[in-house]
Amino acid sequence: MERLVKTGYGWRIGQNPDAPEFKGLVGTDDWAIELTEAELNDFCRLLAQLADTMKQLATELMEEEKIACEAESDLLWMEVEGYPHAYSLRFILNTGRCVEGKWDASAVSDLVQASGMLKVF
Repeated sequence: MERLVKTGYGWRIGQNPDAPEFKGLVGTDDWAIELTEAELNDFCRLLAQLADTMKQLATELMEEEKIACEAESDLLWMEVEGYPHAYSLRFILNTGRCVEGKWDASAVSDLVQASGMLKVF
């Protein structure tokens, strides 16, 4: 399998299955962090969970009501915040490198879609 990086306005995500340790990459136009395979798997899985949660909450919230949801694994913590149709995303690596990253609402829906196309978890 070859190296794959998907990019869009304000986001990027990728994987390199042949890399010795850091097989994943997430970031924006301004920053990026390499992730281990397990970290990338958790990132994609938790992001999908949070996106599903926001979709489900859309029917229960008033239109102007903002919400924050978080999800966590042993490896990372993630939070989405905003409206069900437009929310920002933050993550913190819980182990090793202690990294924090954030995506604006304008980038998150495309990032969710792209992360679903990486056949990881």
